[in-house]
Amino acid sequence: MSYKDLINSRKKDFEGAFEHAKAEVASIRTGRAHSSLVEDLQVEYMGSKLRVKELAGITTPEPRVLLIQPWDKGALAPIEKAIKDSSLGLNPAVDSNGIRITIPQLTEDRRKEFIKMLGQKIEESRIRIRQIREDVLKKVQSEVKAKTAREDDGRLAKDDLQKIMDDYNRKFDELYKKKEQELSQ
Repeated sequence: MSYKDLINSRKKDFEGAFEHAKAEVASIRTGRAHSSLVEDLQVEYMGSKLRVKELAGITTPEPRVLLIQPWDKGALAPIEKAIKDSSLGLNPAVDSNGIRITIPQLTEDRRKEFIKMLGQKIEESRIRIRQIREDVLKKVQSEVKAKTAREDDGRLAKDDLQKIMDDYNRKFDELYKKKEQELSQ
């Protein structure tokens, strides 16, 4: 297998690491209501673990209010419990329309906590793509040692992977800056 085939076979892993980072970053609340805050929370319902978005419609009737309307009224209590048990610090209120969550204004300390958490999540994703890069480089180097690949392939693979890393690092920087701006408003 050529180094290019090896890199191409792992492109979905790089993209998966970035998509995971985007989902993690979206789950950090900014003081505004957004469905991504709760849509992926796991709910124990009828013996299964389901996500909130699989059990209910999620809308934002006001900028700081989330409204979760379960399709089955029996899901109200399990959804409420999942929200209370989450680390989001949200206080759901059940009413006739469903579950209403008012997003509190962020304090300066909470903002700093969330920015720190944002940095950690981005760094975890950077580490993940570095691990993928190292894995590919090891495979290419082992092929060079086994004489199934040329000496140049190791250098060329390193150069190509560095371009990919630079691209993803730029994307991570943009993701961080955008979320940091949202948190600072």
